Amino acid sequence: MDFEQVGKIIDKYQEKRTGLISILHDIQDRYHFLPEEALRKVASRLKMDLNDIYGVATFYKSFSLIPKGKHSITLCLGTACHVRGGPKILREMKKQLNIEPGQTTADKQFSLNVVNCLGVCAIGPVMFVDGKFYGEMNPLKARRIIEKINKNKRKNGVKS
Repeated sequence: MDFEQVGKIIDKYQEKRTGLISILHDIQDRYHFLPEEALRKVASRLKMDLNDIYGVATFYKSFSLIPKGKHSITLCLGTACHVRGGPKILREMKKQLNIEPGQTTADKQFSLNVVNCLGVCAIGPVMFVDGKFYGEMNPLKARRIIEKINKNKRKNGVKS
């Protein structure tokens, strides 16, 4: 992994500790997680203890210390979504992706997560894919979203 970009990200925030969370977000956007080597570089450049960096990275749920897929899928299994078919959608996603919630596909294309609420109960069941809400989901619609992403990947010449 090339961590030259980490230095540029740190430079963007002028090596200020007050920019730590923004720095971590930018690193995660680039690598889809927070690699240990990147965190070591941040600690060194900001003159902070590595444990303090890890403390911030593990405190906020938006950060991940394990590699995530290029495409993030979050399925709501809160009460409203559950009673409207959320578990059936989850079974379909597990079948399509061949992973369990909290895992990433071997090709690093998809990460699957479940949450207790996404806060949009009126349109449940809901999936949140790559920053976009998809409401009134069912297993067929969920499968089509995955198929569309895979089709676009092939159309753009991206290899798995």
